[in-house]
Amino acid sequence: MKVAAIPDYRELARRRLPKFLFEYIDGGSYAEVTLRRNVLDLEAVSLRQRVLRNVLTLDLSTELFGTKQSLPVALGPIGLAGLNARRGEVRAARAAEAAGIPFCLSTLSVCALDEVARGITRPLWFQLYMIRDRAFMCDLLAHAAAVRCSALVFTVDMPVPGSRYRDIRSGLAGAPGLAGKVRRGTQALAKPRWAWDVGICGRPHTLGNIAPVLGKNSGLEDFFAWMRNNFDPSVTWNDLEWVRSRWQGPLIVKGILDASDARTAAGLGADGLVVSNHGGRQLDGTPSTARALPAIAAAVGDRLTVLADGGIRSGLDVVRMLALGASGVLLGRSWAYALAGRGEDGVSHMLELIAAEMRVALALTGCTHVRDVSPEILVRDL
Repeated sequence: MKVAAIPDYRELARRRLPKFLFEYIDGGSYAEVTLRRNVLDLEAVSLRQRVLRNVLTLDLSTELFGTKQSLPVALGPIGLAGLNARRGEVRAARAAEAAGIPFCLSTLSVCALDEVARGITRPLWFQLYMIRDRAFMCDLLAHAAAVRCSALVFTVDMPVPGSRYRDIRSGLAGAPGLAGKVRRGTQALAKPRWAWDVGICGRPHTLGNIAPVLGKNSGLEDFFAWMRNNFDPSVTWNDLEWVRSRWQGPLIVKGILDASDARTAAGLGADGLVVSNHGGRQLDGTPSTARALPAIAAAVGDRLTVLADGGIRSGLDVVRMLALGASGVLLGRSWAYALAGRGEDGVSHMLELIAAEMRVALALTGCTHVRDVSPEILVRDL
């Protein structure tokens, strides 16, 4: 594969998206310390190079929550992803299906559950926040089951939204009313390709899953106001039990950074968890996922399936996370950049790159199957 054939999807996204949308994908909270740590700490994980191991045949497939898949990877939930390309969540879900991996739809998606489910043939995962209106949550859970969602990803690290200063500076979250619309409209017009393909031809831009409660007030300022007023800061472990009692399929708790919290989740009937700091978008200064993962995997890895996200930019990073104790990973910004840069084809190409890079990493660490990846391939500090 020629280097020239590998696009910089982050740069393509920056060029093609209005500033307020690119900053929403790219940014973190406060000074973005955790955002940087996620990438740097993962890059610092050293692997043992092994030789003469017969790596002629390599197998990247795995099984997560009873379903076989081609890679130990899923596309994680991204809010507002339907604005990154025309009907973006549907296109990303199609790319995931073609690659043989799960797609997880955010509660805060542009495309609703029904639309995404109609666009693919295999079941998708659905991500849920704890919302004050429990009747609305019950309806969402019932609807997710009705469209054959195969797993529920329950995000627990957002009782209140983090302070994301880039969103305020760009006008996404900090410029309400007419002033905000003019500011975002000016940024959109500066990207005429996006303005036509997504802004005009990609309508409607309602937030499909929460449209029933937003009603006609479906602008971006209404979305952020709804988040502030409806995410539940009183959430406790009792609410995880409440969700567990209303969801019959695999339940994955996303947003765990502490081993004691992981043990509690396992004791309350979770089937899996995602070691995650919300991509550095919530509490700035937390440990990176790469640093938090080993202790959590050691604490509960024999009781439930441990996944991880945060800072994963390559197939080599996927292998690093597996070596640190994860059974699989969720990709976030990687697929959002690719979707913005080249649509469905971009996501498909990004996944091809992930698989190719994983094959090289497995071969050069002497592994022939992803199940062979373990802490044994890590270089230990002297």
